[in-house]
Amino acid sequence: MSEERKSLNFIEQIIEEDLAQGLSKKALRFRFPPEPNGYLHIGHTKAIGISFGLGEYYNAPVNLRFDDTNPAKEEQEYVDAIKRDVAWLGYTWDQVLFSSDYFQQLYDWAIELIKEGKAYVDSQSSEVMAEQKGTPTQPGVDGPYRNRSVEENLDLFIRMKNGEFAEGEHILRAKIDMQHPNMLMRDPIMYRVIKKSHHRTGNDWCVYPMYDWTHGQSDYIEQISHSLCSLEFKPHRELYDWFLDQLVEPDKLRPKQREFARLNLSYTIMSKRKLLQLVNDNIVNGWDDPRMPTISGLRRRGYTPAALRKFVETVGVAKRDNVIDVSLLEFCIREDLNKTAPRVMAVLDPVKIVITNYPEDKIEWLDAENNQEDESAGYRKVPFSREIYIERADFKEAAGKKFFRLTLDGEVRLKNAYIIKGESVVKSEDGTIQEIHCTYSEDTEKKVKGTLHWVSIQHALEAEVREYDRLFMDEAPDSYEDKDFMEFLNPNSLKTIKAYLEPGLKDAEVGDRYQFQRLGYFCVDKDSTEDHLIFNKTVGLRDSWAKQKPQPQQANKNQNQPQSKRKAIDVIKQLGKKYTNYPEDKQAKVKAEIQKLAEEVSYDELEPLFNTAVKKAGTRIAVTLVLGVMLKKGQDKNEAILDFINKALVDNNQVLVTEAQAL
Repeated sequence: MSEERKSLNFIEQIIEEDLAQGLSKKALRFRFPPEPNGYLHIGHTKAIGISFGLGEYYNAPVNLRFDDTNPAKEEQEYVDAIKRDVAWLGYTWDQVLFSSDYFQQLYDWAIELIKEGKAYVDSQSSEVMAEQKGTPTQPGVDGPYRNRSVEENLDLFIRMKNGEFAEGEHILRAKIDMQHPNMLMRDPIMYRVIKKSHHRTGNDWCVYPMYDWTHGQSDYIEQISHSLCSLEFKPHRELYDWFLDQLVEPDKLRPKQREFARLNLSYTIMSKRKLLQLVNDNIVNGWDDPRMPTISGLRRRGYTPAALRKFVETVGVAKRDNVIDVSLLEFCIREDLNKTAPRVMAVLDPVKIVITNYPEDKIEWLDAENNQEDESAGYRKVPFSREIYIERADFKEAAGKKFFRLTLDGEVRLKNAYIIKGESVVKSEDGTIQEIHCTYSEDTEKKVKGTLHWVSIQHALEAEVREYDRLFMDEAPDSYEDKDFMEFLNPNSLKTIKAYLEPGLKDAEVGDRYQFQRLGYFCVDKDSTEDHLIFNKTVGLRDSWAKQKPQPQQANKNQNQPQSKRKAIDVIKQLGKKYTNYPEDKQAKVKAEIQKLAEEVSYDELEPLFNTAVKKAGTRIAVTLVLGVMLKKGQDKNEAILDFINKALVDNNQVLVTEAQAL
């Protein structure tokens, strides 16, 4: 959690108020309490980031506590995976604890509640109890076993613990109020019989505590100051407090439960039960399949801890549930890898180039920059020869003026090498282009518009590339009452390609990340071997799911204007240059002027300004204002617009951030 925050989120405000009212800073203690019944997913990164972030901010301990109260679903594999994920994200816990550590204490407290007449054994079926519980608008009714004697309840509960009864035969319920407005307070279940081996306690127990009984008491035992939960637990807070009321001693700290909005992501499901179904049905290849939203899946796909932490920080802490566009997550990993990933050349859909005037036996080793964003990254050597591969999509026999790649009689620059000119093609019987014959020029100072990546055929390293797409084709695949989420699976979520790479990648190791120039970011998969490299596509250089760039709305608007009149876009750029220097009242006037001029600007005129340098905040603010006018008039948010807005949202200039938020 960054210390550069200018304002506290609502959870921090609660903590600050508690400190102001006398809570010692030394008493602050937090916890992250996952249930080990599955792998952690992207939604958990928010809960992890909040609790561990508060620990970092206040220099307070954070426990990693496993709420392992259901042996039917929990496994040591999940415990190990969760520990691995939290550590990979860069967080350090104070203690690793388990709710099962407290089974005896929880049982003893349950005995106390029975003795005090605050808990009883119910022997009805679950269906009958559900009917008696009523509805949110109808009060419940007391069951026939609610007034059993203390002695009978103690006898039955002890025998439940000793394994004398079958599963479902008896349960222990708290005795609160069957007419309570909050249905969770209508004599909730505290214990049930489960005759399955526990991953830590084996067969020592056959009665297991329910989450609501376990959670608050575990917080109390550990002296957690602030128990932070996602919003679905807000109705549970009253029960959390009721249980504590029965047990808290006056000289001990009483935990405080507070809730925040969970992280929901478009085109993604967050239910561990449904994720497990994907695994069990072999829709994906395990919990760490790179298409899965699990932390282990994201790690395998090439995501970095820094990108996930930045994503969580950007999303922020809210009180209301909302759905975050997955494009923001993809933006965060692009931003991170852009700074850190070495650049290399790879061809995924090759077509052969023969440079006819280049000597057949000549090989040159040319200098190639490793990362233009990192001055310390240096250079590497790449081999160049007479025959090379380029991407098939980078050539057309004939093309329009906006095609800036290779054509017959057209020139294009080869990255880090020479300029070539298309001369002729060799085709197969079905018309497929087999070879493109070119000539090269050593005059690399010539100005040509296109630059292509390439690999030398005789030096090319063959590799398998797994191109991943979104697993679901619907923004909210599990939001339909009448449809199963499986109906929205993307049949093209994985495509396997034979690719050709520059030879320097031969020594790439599992987990190494690269930018395949002009193609996207890729990561070496764990299935790789010394003789068979496998790369996973992390993310493209642009969002391929964004809507296509729309037709210009006003392309011909200014055609009849006098030649001497300055274009509106030029005036806007001039106003933007000085925008941040103006006082607040002058900014308001300039803003209105820019918005008026925006009526005369076409989308084609505006888009080139999306890549304005970060330091030119005023121009970018002006672009944001114009964009606001266009969006109100029906402009669709295409990939370029989304990229621009996402970058503006994380900018250091608060005026720019504010205007971007309005979009």
